Amino acid sequence: MTETTSIAPGPDAIAAAQGERRRTLKLEHFKGAFARYKILALVVAIAIIWALFTELTQGDFLTARNLSNLLRQMAINGMVASGMVFVIISGEIDLSVGSLLGLTGGLAAIFDVTYHLPLFVNIPLVMLLGALVGAFNGYWVAFLRVPSFIVTLAGFLAFRGVVLGLTGGVTIAPVSSALIAVSQSYLPDVAGYALGVLVFAALAVSALRSRTKRAEYGLPVPPLGVDLGKLAVAAVVIAGFFAILDAYRGVPLPVLIVLVLLGLFTVMARRTVFGRRIYAVGGNLEATRLSGVNVQVVKLLVFMLMGAMAALAGIATTARLAAGSPSAGTGQELDAIAACIIGGTSMRGGAGTVFGALIGALIIATLDNGMSMLGVDTFWQMIVKGLILLLAVWLDVATSTRR
Repeated sequence: MTETTSIAPGPDAIAAAQGERRRTLKLEHFKGAFARYKILALVVAIAIIWALFTELTQGDFLTARNLSNLLRQMAINGMVASGMVFVIISGEIDLSVGSLLGLTGGLAAIFDVTYHLPLFVNIPLVMLLGALVGAFNGYWVAFLRVPSFIVTLAGFLAFRGVVLGLTGGVTIAPVSSALIAVSQSYLPDVAGYALGVLVFAALAVSALRSRTKRAEYGLPVPPLGVDLGKLAVAAVVIAGFFAILDAYRGVPLPVLIVLVLLGLFTVMARRTVFGRRIYAVGGNLEATRLSGVNVQVVKLLVFMLMGAMAALAGIATTARLAAGSPSAGTGQELDAIAACIIGGTSMRGGAGTVFGALIGALIIATLDNGMSMLGVDTFWQMIVKGLILLLAVWLDVATSTRR
């Protein structure tokens, strides 16, 4: 019978193993820290980009007029991205939103110019149609189990064909002044400052509730000074934001719509059962199904939400152009997906925030606006945005703590 003699590892092997373990722990710590402070890193990146463009344009970039126009540019992509973020969180993708934006924007123009529908009928009707188209996409994905990439790629082609057929390939104009006001009107100064106070009050209440809940469940509660410091910074940012907008013409209505969507969808994601189920479906589909959640209905509702947001963006686009253009929304799906990814939404699903997606939309709008002011050729703008998108995906993969 042969005896096996074990050889104990030497001091060098032990030291190497300990060093490797320390490096692994440091890497995991870095990944966790980056995941926690990703939004802060994006805000710092925006500040750096703004400072760079301000220097290169000799201060023209940071004028109240340009910042107001920048936020109006961001608003339409922000509307689409606020719906797209939930699609990606659920583990799916929607390539049809640009074409659906063009279709619903064209319908809004037709209803306004041809049928003279009042605005309070036109907007809900178009958003309902957008939600129904989203439900059509969602049914194929959730119940017929066709990959969302294929379903929405088909929609990308079909919806653009429908809008070309409805409009005859020509612009529908002129739309009414009431519809134009959706994208080209501004809040009065008093209303803008009142909105700022309301936003700060909502943040303060949220912080207080968070502290109360953590104490109630026996979780560590941050020092009061830390939360007060955060609120103080938020107050300065909010005051500066509304002061800059009021220095031009006030808060643009599309920006107000995006702020409302941010509040509503953040509450939905954090405080509702439906919101938590979207994250669960994207994080682990089988486990969520086995826990009793109807994942098919969740995905159907997510695509309906996406359709409604594409329709809202279509209405805003028609209002901004003062006409229904059959080419509206071309490439919008790529900008929306890029905004979500840059804002920290994981392409693997299960992670992301509406706030992050809007920050991503702001970065894209900043690059478009700043490079246009500098006279950078369009092809260079596309290259820069593509490289930033690639970098954002790489950071997501490299810093992911998921196995």
